Amino acid sequence: MHPFHRLASRSLLCAGILAAGLAIGETAALAQDEAPQSEDPVVATVNGSEIYYSDVIRSAQNLPAQYQQNLAQIFPALVQRLIDMRLMEDRGREDGLADDEQVRQRVAEAEAEAISQLWLQKRLEAAFTEEALDEAYGQWLEDNPPQDEVKARHILVEEEEQAREIIAELDGGADFAELAEEHSTDPSAEGRGGDLGFFTRDRMVAPFAEAAFAMEPGTHSAEPVETQFGWHVILVEERREGTAPEREAVEGQLQEIIAAEVIEDTRTELRETAEIEMNTFGGGAQAPEAPPAD
Repeated sequence: MHPFHRLASRSLLCAGILAAGLAIGETAALAQDEAPQSEDPVVATVNGSEIYYSDVIRSAQNLPAQYQQNLAQIFPALVQRLIDMRLMEDRGREDGLADDEQVRQRVAEAEAEAISQLWLQKRLEAAFTEEALDEAYGQWLEDNPPQDEVKARHILVEEEEQAREIIAELDGGADFAELAEEHSTDPSAEGRGGDLGFFTRDRMVAPFAEAAFAMEPGTHSAEPVETQFGWHVILVEERREGTAPEREAVEGQLQEIIAAEVIEDTRTELRETAEIEMNTFGGGAQAPEAPPAD
């Protein structure tokens, strides 16, 4: 089985690792796009401690994507948040929390997560070679062959008899767009004369698609076409062969494919060379009961 064909079976864990591993890289890109002209300016000073532009960027890396895409708008709020956090940190240190066991544990957990994510990020970046992207693009083209398209109009009515009457009018030379605006119940009728634009076979319900793609350009339905929406009269205006997108247009998808494969191979490699022991509780794999509360 080709490695790219196994994407459908990727675990949710892989997806989570991928999202986490790429977060740092995405935030770095934001920093590059939005950074002021100076190298790394000080944006605020709190009790003599400086907060840098890069600190603000890093603080945004775990925000939802819609916020990261509007970094310039939320930048002042991020600075205020860091100021508040720095003030609380100062008070916490004054209270001796730097030596608190909970703090030490959280620092260790954050360090472990940062190391694992950065290690994975570097491995992913090394995998995005031109050769790998070309190979992924070739496989993507095999899995997603270009689809022919037709440009069509349609008239949608509730009764078959009315559809047949419209076909008779078209046979007599009536204008399709005018009939669509007069009779069709579809939103495409008003102001567009039933125009659906270009579409591929898979974008329409089966009976409609089969009829449209069986017709020659410049012809209308000889018989009404029934779907769950009603009865259609179709006019096919144009047909064109599908074209494959350039590699650059799908490069994001290609990187996701490569990244998923790298993650899968990485997990396999690490586990094959590690000693892992899984404990079971009560004869099964369920978690042990939580200790009683104090």
